[in-house]
Amino acid sequence: MPRFAANLSMMYTEHDFPDRFAAASADGFDAVEYLFPYAHDAGELRQRLDGNGLRQVLFNAPPGARDSGERGTAALPGREAETRSGIDRALDYAAALGCPRVHVMAGLVRPDATPAELAAHRGTYLSNLAWAAERAAPAGVDILIEPINGRDMPGYFLNRQAEAHAVVRDVAATNLKVQLDLYHCQIVEGDLTATLRRDLPTGRVGHLQIAGVPDRHEPDGGELNVRHLFEVVDDLGFDGWIGCEYVPRAGTSEGLGWLNDYRGENA
Repeated sequence: MPRFAANLSMMYTEHDFPDRFAAASADGFDAVEYLFPYAHDAGELRQRLDGNGLRQVLFNAPPGARDSGERGTAALPGREAETRSGIDRALDYAAALGCPRVHVMAGLVRPDATPAELAAHRGTYLSNLAWAAERAAPAGVDILIEPINGRDMPGYFLNRQAEAHAVVRDVAATNLKVQLDLYHCQIVEGDLTATLRRDLPTGRVGHLQIAGVPDRHEPDGGELNVRHLFEVVDDLGFDGWIGCEYVPRAGTSEGLGWLNDYRGENA
């Protein structure tokens, strides 16, 4: 049966962030993910995890100047020192939180970038990811990359699953993996069942995420047949986590009928 992690950046926002851990635990979650931990002391976050019987399964490395619109720096030439310093900071938090996965964001590129400029972006990306994977390996941490749809994040460097898998193959580090967000994948290319059947058996997918399409609310609303997708994931023997990275329509707990029903059917 798939395992689900609550995304505390999007879910339980009716509570202050430190209180979201208890709320997720009360709803039966065993694990959490969120975007960034850096506004909080790692020791305090670890206490929230341990005190509520939760595991931290994912967070992002620092994304650059997020408040100014940046969405990562790993594919931006000239920002290597900042990228690598951020990865070191993320690995410090991962060690403190016992978190085995860190997502490294690529960054935004100009829509009129030339082929030569795009090649430079990719070269920088590969170099930074190889460095990050080597740095993370002794700690047992996987570095993840995620294709993101251009509607929600225009200009993001990585959009398609094939591009992400090509990057992983080119870097050739066993702890560099793809973060397959089914919401983003459906918007960009669809064909989710075939994508899961093609990519999960490769071992290159380190984490899944889910949300309803097109509005990013509960995953049972919109155009996805999530029961079918969960069955596919289960049949393929995926032993990782599915992050619930969606914005509840109303209260978070009130919108968990899809998960409670699924748990009941598979108890």
